[in-house]
Amino acid sequence: MCGIVAAVADSNIVPLLIEGLTRLEYRGYDSAGLALRDDASGGALSRFRSIGRVADLAEQAKNQSATSGIAHTRWATHGIPSERNAHPHMSDGIAVVHNGIIENYVALREMLLAQGYVFSSDTDTEVIVHLIVHLAKTAPDLFTAVAQTCKQLEGIYAIAVIRAADNCVIVSRHGAPLLLGLGDHGNYAASDASALLSVTRKIVYLEEGDVAEISLHGIRLVGAEGALLKIGVDRPIHISTLSAAEVEKGDYAHFMQKEIFEQPEVLAATLEMIGGAQSLSPNIFGATAPDIFADVNSVLILACGTSFHSGLVARYWIEQLAGIPCTVEIASEYRYRVSVPNPRQLVVAISQSGETADTLASIKFAKSLGMEKTLALCNAPESAIVRECALRFLTRAGKEIGVASTKAFTTQLAALFLLAITLGKIGRRISAKDEAEYLNDLRHLPLAVQKVLTLEPAIKIWAQRFADKHHALFLGRGLHYPIALEGALKLKEISYIHAEGYPAGELKHGPLALVDEDMPVISIAPNDALLSKLKSNLEEVASRSGELYVFADADSAITESARVHVLRLPEHYGLLSPVLHVVALQLLSYHIALVKGTDIDKPRNLAKSVTVE
Repeated sequence: MCGIVAAVADSNIVPLLIEGLTRLEYRGYDSAGLALRDDASGGALSRFRSIGRVADLAEQAKNQSATSGIAHTRWATHGIPSERNAHPHMSDGIAVVHNGIIENYVALREMLLAQGYVFSSDTDTEVIVHLIVHLAKTAPDLFTAVAQTCKQLEGIYAIAVIRAADNCVIVSRHGAPLLLGLGDHGNYAASDASALLSVTRKIVYLEEGDVAEISLHGIRLVGAEGALLKIGVDRPIHISTLSAAEVEKGDYAHFMQKEIFEQPEVLAATLEMIGGAQSLSPNIFGATAPDIFADVNSVLILACGTSFHSGLVARYWIEQLAGIPCTVEIASEYRYRVSVPNPRQLVVAISQSGETADTLASIKFAKSLGMEKTLALCNAPESAIVRECALRFLTRAGKEIGVASTKAFTTQLAALFLLAITLGKIGRRISAKDEAEYLNDLRHLPLAVQKVLTLEPAIKIWAQRFADKHHALFLGRGLHYPIALEGALKLKEISYIHAEGYPAGELKHGPLALVDEDMPVISIAPNDALLSKLKSNLEEVASRSGELYVFADADSAITESARVHVLRLPEHYGLLSPVLHVVALQLLSYHIALVKGTDIDKPRNLAKSVTVE
């Protein structure tokens, strides 16, 4: 959530700041702002803020020129969305933008109020700028004042600071992502490399506690312990491979639609390492994976939101193929309960961004309990969660802009299936013949998903029938119960229709009371061992005047009627069937939201990367 862009260059940086914020809009925000240092007036700071979209901010700043500045998109935590709470916050010629949450802001605020500082917002961020001003009175320079301030902050933060008297920007991070960009005509900082694509691909990822001074002529960088660090040595330079096409919609109406249709391609990329192999090596998860996996007797999966649902599917796979217990925990709950640590348990952290605050904190908590066998399953190679774990598997979903996750989810499923096969092989539960068959199924998966995408015209027709609906029920059994949960989540996120996912067998234990002619029921009906049970559940819905929308396999003997609508997927895909069915549900949610006219890529109140608790 939130986005930071900062720049010091030899030409006007206002267009870059606006473009950078525009590229970060996918992260979610409710206000935007920027602070500019005007060289012509001797360094006076100008501030512009808007509670609308970045386009409104661009209109305010269209005639401005500056060679240094900071910019921000805010997602409200402390204080309602309003101009007074929008960043940057200013005090005595200093401006600050901040991502994260300052947990000790109340104590800091009381101290600063006692010193005579006046607060004009309801945010926790404002304590940062007043504290910098306070410490700058005795500090030798702004860099030192910011470093001293950071030592007093408790919580999560990424900050960028500018002062009228200095032609530089000071940045620091703890818990929230922030990176540096090295350019030919200036130097930069941002929450995400996509914000800097137009000026540089040379990226330096800051680590916990780093403080950096960005100037036209270079970057001064100091680590958490106060030592001067050398860029390219202590902090390596990475060349971003992110393409401009990845952050543009192209011919699609929305990023979500584009990302749904990219799934065959990104699944193929994620599975590229298996090539024509008939056997898997544990080394795809890291050089030490063979030794770590050999000692594993159970699996704990930690994740949030959509990633949690991928973990729920993986539990079925791991227990069936590897024959070891698998527990899936919501990361935001795991570290706040008393659990029983198991040093032989493999702890898997799943995150699209690799910066999800709750998941990162939960993996650290598991390690503090002595559980060192950790695996990050992530789409971001230099992210905090990847760095925190002993092993890693990088999905290759590419940049996912739409807040509602689609391609990140299906690539997570592909990676988790590889993990299940690998653990099953190590535990000698899978024969060489079965392993080869599973790998062949994975290789065919991109083509199978491509066939599901051809159902879009029929799904559009279904979507029209949801235009006036306020509630929906999603049903699944076994492997497809988590897919029902994911389908309901997608519909909630982007259409604002209240939806719930249930195991179909639980209908008579409560949800059936809700079923009537106004409650559409979406069911996942693959031709598997549970189909006959599911048909009985569907009969329960039909007998209560419920209207059914059934995603069935081609050979599922489910008969259509006036209130039973059936859409048949091209093929049944066994254990990998959840991947195909979720693509159909993604399309349904997208087209329902399109009919309802909601902001599909940027749904209200939601952020793409949740970097605070």
